[in-house]
Amino acid sequence: MVILGYLLALLVGITLGLVGSGGTILTVPIMVYFMGVDPVLATTYSLFAVGVTSFIGSIRGIYNREADLNKIVLFGVPSLLMVFLTRSYILPFVPEVIVIGNWRFAQDLVLMVLFAGVMLVSRVITIHGANVKNERILLAGNVKTIVLIVQGIVVGLVTGVVGAGGGFLIIPALVNLYGMSMKRAVTSSLVIISINSFFGILGDIEKFPTFDWPILLGYTMLAIVGIFFGFKLSDKFQGSSLRKAFGVLLLLVAFYIFVRELYIGN
Repeated sequence: MVILGYLLALLVGITLGLVGSGGTILTVPIMVYFMGVDPVLATTYSLFAVGVTSFIGSIRGIYNREADLNKIVLFGVPSLLMVFLTRSYILPFVPEVIVIGNWRFAQDLVLMVLFAGVMLVSRVITIHGANVKNERILLAGNVKTIVLIVQGIVVGLVTGVVGAGGGFLIIPALVNLYGMSMKRAVTSSLVIISINSFFGILGDIEKFPTFDWPILLGYTMLAIVGIFFGFKLSDKFQGSSLRKAFGVLLLLVAFYIFVRELYIGN
């Protein structure tokens, strides 16, 4: 199972390289179900692997001046602050057993079910983006700025709670609000994801001694290899077809998590 998890790390990197989003949302399920990592710790592993992979993948785009620094700041600053606050001051106070009336839920169960829900939202956004021709949304400049900041906060919350990069929200915002090209949006998304991930890790720095470094570094290295394969393949496939295929994959994985956690796990 661990070997299969390593192979899936390549898929994560390839997806990041192809569409600049999506692949990172698979890291937590891979870590939990294939690598045997505790769900809460898996979100930290995801932040590390996602952050390093996205950073290395963004270097090429930054060198080619494809990153929009202004949008990265507008989106990234509120996002990274939210990530840090979530990992440092919100998650540590979530009890291991969550009690709602007469119901008792383990923290791990709630986290994985929440993660499956995020995957379903990501799937809807991904499929919608594939079916609808991207057109610039006409909004006043100050309204666009507010929308981008709000979306940055939402992405930061998602990244902080479940360890997903949030590229499925970043890419549509940059493309539809500002008419940004996909290449420019992908590079900017990778930069934002890497910054968010690193700030999320700062909130969990006390967990470093508990890391299984051989597993984490091996997974990260294969994801890095995958992202460069994704860059090579991005010129040969239509983005809409890729997004549809990935949307189907997200649906299947989310369904598996629901069944595994709510039925098989109990």
